[in-house]
Amino acid sequence: MYVELRHLRTIRAIQQAGGLARAAEVLNMTQSALSHQVKGLEDQAGMELFVRRSKPMRLSAAGHRMLRAAERILPEIDAMEEEFRALRAGRTGRLHIAIECHACFDWLFPVLEMFRHAWPEIDVDIRAGLAFEALAALNREDVDLVISSDREPPPGTVFNPLFDYHPTFVASSQNPLAEKAFITAEDFKDQVLITYPVSRDKLDIFTEILTPAKVEPRAQRTAELTAVILMLVGSNRGVAVLPDWVMREVKSNADYVTRPLGPEPVLKRMYAATRVEDAGKPYMAHFLRLARSEPVKLQRAG
Repeated sequence: MYVELRHLRTIRAIQQAGGLARAAEVLNMTQSALSHQVKGLEDQAGMELFVRRSKPMRLSAAGHRMLRAAERILPEIDAMEEEFRALRAGRTGRLHIAIECHACFDWLFPVLEMFRHAWPEIDVDIRAGLAFEALAALNREDVDLVISSDREPPPGTVFNPLFDYHPTFVASSQNPLAEKAFITAEDFKDQVLITYPVSRDKLDIFTEILTPAKVEPRAQRTAELTAVILMLVGSNRGVAVLPDWVMREVKSNADYVTRPLGPEPVLKRMYAATRVEDAGKPYMAHFLRLARSEPVKLQRAG
């Protein structure tokens, strides 16, 4: 037996209308065409779907069975069609984010809070477990956007510039380096460097300063949270290098000093990597606008 969606809609319309004539109007077809469709379906089923001698028309036992199927299936089809219409209009979609920047959570959460109010039908998630295979996950379509610092985009990917920032040295005001106007690679030789627990190629202090100069800190200690890193620094347990937007709360605190890295401060750029085909979606464009503005607010607040 071959059943099409139009057959299910026909059964539902006749049941709701109570007869062929009114159902034909609802379905925008002639009564003759509707009657022919029902007859063809009954021929396939090998039994009557309606008791025609009754007024209004009543479903037979077989007809009730088909109606139950229609009431289960058609709402799902209608919902799917509405989702497709919404997708075409750019109202719904998925925004799963992977992050290659621990400190980015400081500005990302306010961005997501604004975004969810503007786009309540977008499925938003942060895929932290993929953070350091993020671009590969983007190409596999496991995630839809990657927050990353400057690197070359792989094929099929576009890097959307977000904002520039300065990796900034922070230490206790009791640290001897507090007397210096700027910090060089050599200054780290006698220091405990506190970093996030990620590989060196994800840390600005190594990629921009220490590795090119072939300098190692006296020791390296890790902490997951920015707040913990700053607490340890304030207690003179070590020094750190963090993005300038993180420094807004310590610049006015007498327990801390912040200094540029080198006589010419290091400048880095943050990007949002997306697949080429997703970059122009309305909700993606709105997220990128928010992601460009919020970190700048934090930098100015500092």
